[in-house]
Amino acid sequence: MSVLPKTWGSARGRLKRALKLIEAGKRAEAFPLLAKAAEAGVAEAEFQVARCYLEGAGAPPSAVEAARWLERAAGQGFVEAQSMLAALYMRGLLGGQADAGGASALAASRPAAALFAANGPGEPDYGRALAWARRAAEGGSADGQALQAYILTTGPEAMRDPALAAELYRRSAAADCPQGWLGYALSLLPKAATPEQQAEVAGYLRRAAEAGLATAQYLLAVLTEQGQGVEKSQPAAVALFRQAAQGGLRSAQARLGAALIAGIGVEADLQEGESWLRRAALQGDPEAAALVGDLYARGGPLPPNHAEAAMWYRRAAEAGHKASARALGMLYLTGAGVGRDPAEAARWFRHSAEAGDENARHDLAALVMQGGASEEDRALTRQWFQQAAADGDLIAAYNYGVCLAEGVGVARDEREAANWLRRAAKGVVNAQYWYGRMLMDGRGVEADPAEGRAWIARAAEAGMVEAEVTLAELLIHGTGGKRDHAEALAWFQKAAARGHVGAAFAMGAMYGGGHDIPWDRPQAQRWFRAAAERGHAHAQMMFGRYLARGLAGEVDRAQARLWLGRALAQGLEEARGDLAALGEDEAGERQTAREAAG
Repeated sequence: MSVLPKTWGSARGRLKRALKLIEAGKRAEAFPLLAKAAEAGVAEAEFQVARCYLEGAGAPPSAVEAARWLERAAGQGFVEAQSMLAALYMRGLLGGQADAGGASALAASRPAAALFAANGPGEPDYGRALAWARRAAEGGSADGQALQAYILTTGPEAMRDPALAAELYRRSAAADCPQGWLGYALSLLPKAATPEQQAEVAGYLRRAAEAGLATAQYLLAVLTEQGQGVEKSQPAAVALFRQAAQGGLRSAQARLGAALIAGIGVEADLQEGESWLRRAALQGDPEAAALVGDLYARGGPLPPNHAEAAMWYRRAAEAGHKASARALGMLYLTGAGVGRDPAEAARWFRHSAEAGDENARHDLAALVMQGGASEEDRALTRQWFQQAAADGDLIAAYNYGVCLAEGVGVARDEREAANWLRRAAKGVVNAQYWYGRMLMDGRGVEADPAEGRAWIARAAEAGMVEAEVTLAELLIHGTGGKRDHAEALAWFQKAAARGHVGAAFAMGAMYGGGHDIPWDRPQAQRWFRAAAERGHAHAQMMFGRYLARGLAGEVDRAQARLWLGRALAQGLEEARGDLAALGEDEAGERQTAREAAG
């Protein structure tokens, strides 16, 4: 029989006294006793010293010292130390990390408490984690079994073994380990097809949720929302989301915030909902950051704050949220909450488009067409449209045709542009108009005014305002077909009713005389005024003339001078003569009045 050294008994006694102090919450007083017992080689004391360094209780926080003492205890077969080492290596908190005490969040009574949580500040060391987890599992540790199963499920592909992981989770669950319950539920979930199987999954999740595991609370909430294996109840789901959110799980914080804002399963509370979304966003949840951005960008119950919206959209966009990248681009394009910067707008549109947002592609294309993007963006836009057009996308064919016609990102090629626009014209109204214009002008194709007018008419009949106005002009002059002023008037009126200022001016011109319709100067004045009020320089001049000369029966020289002055301010020099004539008339009237008085 082996004989223990005399120091062994005193070391065990120190450990016993230290553990009583720890139970009393006096870990700082316990540390010196633990240290002496650990130095004597007592494995449990070594483990407790490591925990003191992890927690910074009785000793300064030190991941390096914690690892040293855990290695000593684990090497002696102390399974709790082995499990904790596996968890720490799994979370990247050991192995080259700074001695900053960042592992304190893991210092829990059960080392598997770190499973299914976010990673730590470093890269996981899957090799060491698996080695220690396997030793703990072989030593009968339920925590070790759960840890080994987790690594076999989520680790590098070469390490994965789903069948063994499921068996380890089953053993851990059978030993009443909360992480085992959670892991075993996850292993059963993909195959849970029947109500009985789904209920079994929900049962394991409920046990893990009641043990305080935030991930289990979240997953049980999702099942409760869907009524899968558990009675469907939105209020009960929100209550579970709240528990998980309070446990720090960002996905639960995001779901709780969204529910509070929408009032789904809980009384709406915008302020609390925004607060939970912020917490999730600050933990790195891009969808939550996007929702906060939406709250401030759109206004409503919360006052709009575009600067705040830009901050949250940027956070979401930098995490890869494509809709937020587009929204941020829009803010830069309009200068809402940030300085107006078309180049920055193009950059974010490009990020969103490259992530697959089709609307962002069109936004970038529009910016490119306006000359507000880089040459790289011009080339990229053309490339997108060319590829999609070749795949049969008619809208892309239209856009690619415009790129070729205008030389956007590619050498101008009007003949090729006409080919693509003709293809797109089969189903895209804008392409019908563009192709019609090219036929009218003989750009890239032999001029054919009749066919060009027919394509423009198709676009007009489909409701394109520019096509309506162009068709009306063709009808006035008889270009490409019959001359019909009455029909032209009808097309102008349709476009003017939809806000086309040029069409409103044309209505005034037609009613003013000289066309094959009955003239109507009061109507002409009404349309000139409508266009003048929307900034049309020629309409301002004509409205001024009507008021100055009483052409519609109303004379108002002061208003006439005002509108003529506005036309002149826009550079319409023709109005200068009208203003001069108006001044001479008034001077003559004043002279006549003076003569009559004398």
